[in-house]
Amino acid sequence: MIKRLCNPLPRMFMAMLVLWAVGSLNAAAADQPVAKPKDEVIKVVYHADFADPRRFSAMLTSINNMVTTYQSDLVEYDVRIVFVSHGIRFVTDDPLRGTLFAEDALLKERRQDLRSRLQSLQETQGVKLELCNITREAVNLDEAKLMAGVELVQSGVVRLAELQHQGFAYLKIE
Repeated sequence: MIKRLCNPLPRMFMAMLVLWAVGSLNAAAADQPVAKPKDEVIKVVYHADFADPRRFSAMLTSINNMVTTYQSDLVEYDVRIVFVSHGIRFVTDDPLRGTLFAEDALLKERRQDLRSRLQSLQETQGVKLELCNITREAVNLDEAKLMAGVELVQSGVVRLAELQHQGFAYLKIE
């Protein structure tokens, strides 16, 4: 009788049975979609500190593709653009003459298209626009000359750090 209790075969059989059961449960669970918490929001911040209208156009395309995908997948999102330095050119129609950020021929040519695409992202897809107030003050730009809905933040780079600390993914189009 003592030998029967020490026999390793029943313990091995039990271990194999447990492993089979766990594997079956995992396989069944793999077929089920994983539920996301209802309060989960995808958070992304884009950094716009450049002057090139072609690069800004590429950024707008990227954002549009992102939010369209989230919308079709019924995913909640919070997408923002923080404008710093040369990025100010894209949130005002003022040519910023006499500043480091003055309008050039390419921006003048593409401004209306870029502006309408940016407004569409803001108004119909909920993309938030934030501008560094240090930049605005440096060029003496009146707040009234900013595109409607642009929120001023004390410092653009500080805002980027705050948003990253809050879990926002940081993206910058090169």
